[in-house]
Amino acid sequence: MQSNLAKLNNPLEEESYSGNTEPPFTLQQLKAAIPSDCFMPSIGRSLSYFLLDVSIIGILYAVASYLDSWWFCPVFWLMQGTMFWALFVVGHDCGHGSFSRKKWLNDLIGHIAHTPILVPYHAWRISHRTHHQNTGNIDTDESWYPVTETKYKEMGWAEKFVRFDALLLAYPLYLFKRSPGKQGSHFSPDSPLFKPSEKWDVITSTTLWTLMVGLLGLLTYQWGWMWLVKYYLGPYVVFITWLDFVTFLHHSDPDIPWYRGKDWYFLKGALSTIDHDYGFINEIHHNIGTHVAHHLFLNIPHYNLKTATEALKPILGDYYRKSSVSVFQAFLRSYPSCHFVPDTGAVVYYKSKKELMKQN
Repeated sequence: MQSNLAKLNNPLEEESYSGNTEPPFTLQQLKAAIPSDCFMPSIGRSLSYFLLDVSIIGILYAVASYLDSWWFCPVFWLMQGTMFWALFVVGHDCGHGSFSRKKWLNDLIGHIAHTPILVPYHAWRISHRTHHQNTGNIDTDESWYPVTETKYKEMGWAEKFVRFDALLLAYPLYLFKRSPGKQGSHFSPDSPLFKPSEKWDVITSTTLWTLMVGLLGLLTYQWGWMWLVKYYLGPYVVFITWLDFVTFLHHSDPDIPWYRGKDWYFLKGALSTIDHDYGFINEIHHNIGTHVAHHLFLNIPHYNLKTATEALKPILGDYYRKSSVSVFQAFLRSYPSCHFVPDTGAVVYYKSKKELMKQN
């Protein structure tokens, strides 16, 4: 019993390194340890995962339509929403260029995968690139970065509710408003998210997103609101819950350091994420839980991440972070603990609102 409690209080597989220490290896040394074929995407294999996901989604829709029962809806929503999430991960590989070496194919499959689940592919691809380039940097990271203590105190109740209480449903709002302290929208080419050279990419994705919304509106007009709830909104809510849940877990933990200024650089930031085991879901959502290797080398296809991780472990040592508890235990630990970081300090850690109340 005591051992289980200790794991829950510090669920990382090995003793965590201090954020103040410097890794005794370089990014080049880590790359050299990974078999070279891990970096080579296979178009056939990548397409097979995409086609499998689309096929399962089609089969689930056929079954739901055939049964046409509200009793089946909760099961359908859970399964279909999970497959929406799996399809998102395929589009995620496209955005990183790890689906194939052909940009036109990545963009084509990325739009086909993301547009039906209301993700503006190019806009997301660009903002997600910013996240990867700045992971662990309090000032420049793009998603799930901590707010400072001062910012937390300034936030209104509605903003706090969305960020800290309804966080598993926050993704659609992020597309329109970004995160606290950031300006711009994923749908406007004039957003500070984008370079002028990316204008037409953003317009393309926004146009396709708008057409998808229009199609859903047309189908709702034809078949009614209950059709929209039963066949789209239910799975969509499960999908965004998965997206927020997974992203939160990989970047929010009381033991993960966050950096400011010169104390941050890419390698340290990339190491400030955690691998999680999702059980039988691992294969369904394409092993996105192998997140450390993904952040170190984002051009590795999802189907090579496990091999790359095993090759990296001997070199990473204690710098490799993996949760030793279930994802639900990890969430219940981080959810009430990760609210803000101190206003000052080169290397800081999350604090909870309870700690702020004790100070006052």
